[in-house]
Amino acid sequence: MTEAVEAPEAAAEAVARRFAELYGAAPAGVWAAPGRVNLIGEHTDYNDGFVMPFALPHVAVAAVSPREDGVLRLSSADVPGGVVERRVDELLPGSDKRWTAYPAGVVWALDDAGHRVTGADVHLASTVPSGAGLSSSAALEVVIALALDDLFGLGLDRALLARLCQRAENEYVGAPTGIMDQTASACCEAGHALFLDTRDGTRRQIPFDLAAEGMRLLVVDTQVKHSHSGGEYGKRRAGCERGAELLGVRALRDIPYADLDEALVRIDDEEIRRLVRHVVTEDERVERVVGLLSAGDTRAIGPVLTEGHASLRDDFRVSAPELDAVVDAALSAGALGARMTGGGFGGSAIVLVDDG
Repeated sequence: MTEAVEAPEAAAEAVARRFAELYGAAPAGVWAAPGRVNLIGEHTDYNDGFVMPFALPHVAVAAVSPREDGVLRLSSADVPGGVVERRVDELLPGSDKRWTAYPAGVVWALDDAGHRVTGADVHLASTVPSGAGLSSSAALEVVIALALDDLFGLGLDRALLARLCQRAENEYVGAPTGIMDQTASACCEAGHALFLDTRDGTRRQIPFDLAAEGMRLLVVDTQVKHSHSGGEYGKRRAGCERGAELLGVRALRDIPYADLDEALVRIDDEEIRRLVRHVVTEDERVERVVGLLSAGDTRAIGPVLTEGHASLRDDFRVSAPELDAVVDAALSAGALGARMTGGGFGGSAIVLVDDG
């Protein structure tokens, strides 16, 4: 992305200042959680597959103080309308269609799992572009969970914290996302990509320092907004689940890449065949990228990224004309590789280029 990113420290000072104006006292603390870019592994997380995100410098920031009266007060620098007040014991899945569903959903998920939260005052701000496929919603969820974990002494490890945030998005907000976004925001480390097995939660930090190798990864926001709570995302997930059922496996992750052709012959529905082909080949691409990065052959991941875009465009059919235009223009200009990133139907593309 070419625009300057506000430093987390400056964002923290701004939300703390505004918190005091809104609520009449300084916050108990300020927390931050990053957005993410998924290097490779798209629409694999809800198929028990592999993903490889890394953290962005863009963050969600929350100034928070605890309450003991069961009241949750929420405000955002990014949304007009002032303070929204809810009661913790009245939070119900599907009851909130506004931006407040994300932080309120985390409080609900924590409380429903037995982690007592007695209320809070919250002021949020985010530099993660909304609807750009960069996990702005997950960053909001994770920053709230981090704050409440600290303030109420919940003792959550990062994996459990991510799962509770995912539950908030799945059940409270109503978006059928996998576990990648929340895990990336909670667990990514600087200078690394996170290799995540979404079935068992195994994580491995893979060195990913492009500047040291004379390359850059550009993130291009098409400005075409997308939403995981729309019907097309859920339709793809249901199709993948149907494919696994037809093939007699727990999830599409269980189809070996070497057996893909044989598996596809057993599926009559062309749409289901395409979905299965994407997921199985995408898992193989993730493993290939892990191998290349581990071997120090970073330039060679470019064509793998481009392969992934073709699969998302032609088999999974979640690209958009604007995303295709970015990828095509980048490759024509000599990029090492390019693909859409995120759930699709808009959002962002990533472009791997030589620096200079």
